[in-house]
Amino acid sequence: MTAHLTSFLLHWTLTTFALWVASALFRGISFTNARALVLSALLLGLVNAVIRPVVVFLTLPLTLLTLGGFLLVINALMIMLVSTLVKGFELSGFWTAFFASLFISLFSFLLEAFIPASGIPFMPLHSPAGIRV
Repeated sequence: MTAHLTSFLLHWTLTTFALWVASALFRGISFTNARALVLSALLLGLVNAVIRPVVVFLTLPLTLLTLGGFLLVINALMIMLVSTLVKGFELSGFWTAFFASLFISLFSFLLEAFIPASGIPFMPLHSPAGIRV
């Protein structure tokens, strides 16, 4: 149970950080306060877990026809949905959402690549005598 909670909190933190960096890089994204940022990250995770799979399934023929390119549009639409639901999350338009979602996906992927599957960074343990435990 605690492993799942730790993994959830870690993923939520990484998404929050990715959204914050995206808001610093893209002029069309802004958060009025930290509450809006944290809530947006939480809701984005929920939307990606619940709504996105349904939309991907319903648009599967279009996704196959575009060789997966339509998934980028779906990602942008999910960010636009979150921006309409969270007061304090301002988004200037579709293209901002499109490029920001691309950045957030790649940035989150890179951040998570440095975290082991357990969610806790590897730290070797040493005994006082210098023998690994």
